[in-house]
Amino acid sequence: MNLNFKIEDLAFQKQVRDFIKNNLSHITQKKTEEGYHLSKEDMVNWYNKLSEQGWIAPNWPKKYGGTDWTVTQRYIFNKECADAYAPDGEYTFGVTMVGPVIIKYGTLEQKEYYLPKILSNSHWWCQGYSEPGSGSDLASLSTKAEKVQGGYKINGTKTWTTMAHFADMMFILVKTKSDCKPQEGISFMLLDMKTNGVSVKPIITLDGCHYINMVYLEDVFIPNKNLIYEENKGWTVAKYLLEYERTNNAQVASSKKALSKIKKIAKLNINGLYSLNSDRNFMDKITNCDRRLQALEYDLLRVISNEIKGISPATDANMLKIRGSEIQQELTELILEASGYYAFSNQQNSITTGINEPMIGPSWTTTSAQKYFDTRKTTIYAGSTEIQKNILAKMLLEL
Repeated sequence: MNLNFKIEDLAFQKQVRDFIKNNLSHITQKKTEEGYHLSKEDMVNWYNKLSEQGWIAPNWPKKYGGTDWTVTQRYIFNKECADAYAPDGEYTFGVTMVGPVIIKYGTLEQKEYYLPKILSNSHWWCQGYSEPGSGSDLASLSTKAEKVQGGYKINGTKTWTTMAHFADMMFILVKTKSDCKPQEGISFMLLDMKTNGVSVKPIITLDGCHYINMVYLEDVFIPNKNLIYEENKGWTVAKYLLEYERTNNAQVASSKKALSKIKKIAKLNINGLYSLNSDRNFMDKITNCDRRLQALEYDLLRVISNEIKGISPATDANMLKIRGSEIQQELTELILEASGYYAFSNQQNSITTGINEPMIGPSWTTTSAQKYFDTRKTTIYAGSTEIQKNILAKMLLEL
């Protein structure tokens, strides 16, 4: 997208570039560029810098610690971070998900306690939605909350819980009433992960990494003060949160950077053979992906503009999630195709191991298989593509 920036926007762009240059670790930058999973330390170090600058929560209202940026400034910030391979906000569940929920539905006490801890990275959050046998169909969840003196006793299992092994807190959906429609008996609560009865078991994904988990809850106590909104009204809260999650999952800035990298790769003369620029089929795929990504970017900017005006993303969030996740998969497929026989899934290098081992092929091929495997999840998490299309059909096509 070509924007005619105003003088103040150009000044802001320079400010962002200078900030990134002075605060982003070279190692973190290199890991992100080559597709490695970042450690918690990598992410928190960067998020701490954003927090100190007051830039960690651009999607929050100014009065709660947000930036009050214009649409153009948010566009510039996201683009500059992506161009510099800074960590995105994918794992800042406190900032991107539960923070907006607490701002809208939380009590004054909850806002005063949790929001500063989120902004300062004192609390690292995870999401307790999916369960074994209850993924995209959240209404069918079975984790139960029994009313006891002073709060609730929780029993159940959550799965695919990203970063639970690092988390201090979890925002969780639980069943508080069963003799009603499924959506009417769900409550939204905040759980301290250090509470007795919480245990976390790793799930190793196809790319060989550990960042998702099973979380087992056995007679876990959650006090009344950690209930968000009202008992049995958690579905309302969950839907609001998912709008933000699905909008964030569009990942336009990082996808644009990945596409730019693929275009550069296509011009390379690999091992003295041929460049992919001469492969018409491959170049057609790049062009088609580029076209879809530009359309997605325009849609996202419209949604951000509406969000600043206080207009909910609604069905736009579903559409952004569908197309954004599909494009992320397309990009890793293109990198994998470009890598050819260099795409060995067991390659490692000194960035993550600390051991200098000879690489097989160009460095950009090192994680191409892992990233391909990893992005198979994008059309499943935050609501599978099939479920999103069903929601859109129901909301947009029903008369």
